[in-house]
Amino acid sequence: MIVKTLHTPGERGTLPNTPDLPPFDATLLASQRPDLHLCAVSDAEIVEAQASLWWTNSPRYGSQRVGVIGHYASASDEAAARLLAAALGVLAEQGCTLAIGPMDGNTWRRYRFVVEAGGEPPFFLEPTNAPEWPTQWQRAGFTPFAQYVSALNSDLTQKDSRVLRVAVRMDRLGVRIRAIRLPELQTDLVRIYRLSQVAFAHNFLYTELPQADFLAQYEKIVPYLRPELLLLAERGNDLVGFTFAIPDLAQAARGEPIDTFLLKTLAILPDPALAGLGALMAERVQQEGSRLGFRRCIHALMHEKNVSLNTSLRYGSVMRRYALFSREIAQ
Repeated sequence: MIVKTLHTPGERGTLPNTPDLPPFDATLLASQRPDLHLCAVSDAEIVEAQASLWWTNSPRYGSQRVGVIGHYASASDEAAARLLAAALGVLAEQGCTLAIGPMDGNTWRRYRFVVEAGGEPPFFLEPTNAPEWPTQWQRAGFTPFAQYVSALNSDLTQKDSRVLRVAVRMDRLGVRIRAIRLPELQTDLVRIYRLSQVAFAHNFLYTELPQADFLAQYEKIVPYLRPELLLLAERGNDLVGFTFAIPDLAQAARGEPIDTFLLKTLAILPDPALAGLGALMAERVQQEGSRLGFRRCIHALMHEKNVSLNTSLRYGSVMRRYALFSREIAQ
């Protein structure tokens, strides 16, 4: 078994994956622009493990020079060991001092391993992985770097008495909450992008995303939106907060009725006067989901130190845990 370095979708497209690996979309190499793609290849020219590397435009973390490992999959422990050793070697050659993954370039894309699956099936747009993949990274010297959870609320009728006081205060401030209007969707997505730049600027491993890339990500799921679940909080003409929630289409793919929706994103402008607005919007979107006939809401993929986690756990309980891994690279 050898590890091959590839640069283009065409090169990757000539190498088939073993049936034990999920299919790989080689066009991701063009759209997500990794600096390099690696494949652990058998003597029969079959890919046994794969990963992409980013170091040119990787996230910042203190004084470290970060290298990112994403697009990861492995069919065996041997292939994983060879692949990760090669990846660390490349990142060391590029002057990186910290390897982070799994992450497909940045936190706007797919990242994290499921480390405690729980009993619920995967939900729409949730990262999934073979249970042995985190162990393969740990054998290669990686340790958990950040922890995340998803929480499940099975009672959408719950109310928090503290939120009522917030609602009165927001009303006095002139903050109004409304559902998005589909004819104005493109304009409002630009407003959401601009608010996200401010609201997430100090988030863990934040990187700037071009507006065109942001809009392209959202446009893929526009056909599945329920506008009633995309709430905007406005003060005058200014957008000060939003929720982005979507039905759990993974249920439909399994042939089940869709009774669950996902609260994917909740963002509030950083302004002390808006304290509590996030909790108010979380309650409002759950009430709207109940009115639409949903029974459950998943508060998806929250960093364990995110203040919104406290709000989510008032309504539900942890259903899944995830981790992002890292390893220092000696120079």
